[in-house]
Amino acid sequence: MLHCPRTFARTIAVSGLFLATVLSPALAADPTGDWKVADGVATIRVAQCNGNMWGVVSWEKTPGGKDKNNPDPAKQSRPTLGMPILIDMKKKAGADAWEGQVYNAKDGQLYSSTIKPVGTDQLEIQGCVLGFLCGGETWTRVGPPIPVSAAGNPAPAGAPAAKGALPKTAAPQKTTGAVAPAAKPAQKQAATPPGTANASADTVGDICLLPDIARPTH
Repeated sequence: MLHCPRTFARTIAVSGLFLATVLSPALAADPTGDWKVADGVATIRVAQCNGNMWGVVSWEKTPGGKDKNNPDPAKQSRPTLGMPILIDMKKKAGADAWEGQVYNAKDGQLYSSTIKPVGTDQLEIQGCVLGFLCGGETWTRVGPPIPVSAAGNPAPAGAPAAKGALPKTAAPQKTTGAVAPAAKPAQKQAATPPGTANASADTVGDICLLPDIARPTH
């Protein structure tokens, strides 16, 4: 039996480089997760809902904000926490970017916007958002990418069930934005910095189930 350690090591190195080259762009192109805005006043949770990207306020530095400048009087009392900011953003052909609208709570208006991941931990936003973003800004990731929500992305009518799908009587799996399980009694749970994903105070959860996204109206 022949041993070729140098050849084997070289093969492993080349294979690792190939995998890194192939996988890195895919990881870098995922805009989902929780993102803290540049000045730290809010965190935006981005997830895929109905095939497109949406983003809502998942944490705010000053709690209790209201959408008081919305042109619809019926919405002027709605909380800014859980309010959609990135609206129905569609993948741009041939680019790792998504185009759609942003809602600016400062004036209650919608504006065209583009989001583009930069590496795995930054998200470039072009547009005007909530008064704290006008022109362009880079957000910082504070939560991992979010798996596609089965509840917010139903299969087309007549499509076969996914392989290995749970029977109807089985308990449903947690979906987008699910809060991390509580620590075991014998463990001391580490404090989670405000604005990070899966914080114990998370009240937003799966953004695809929010009324403004399930039935989008502005």
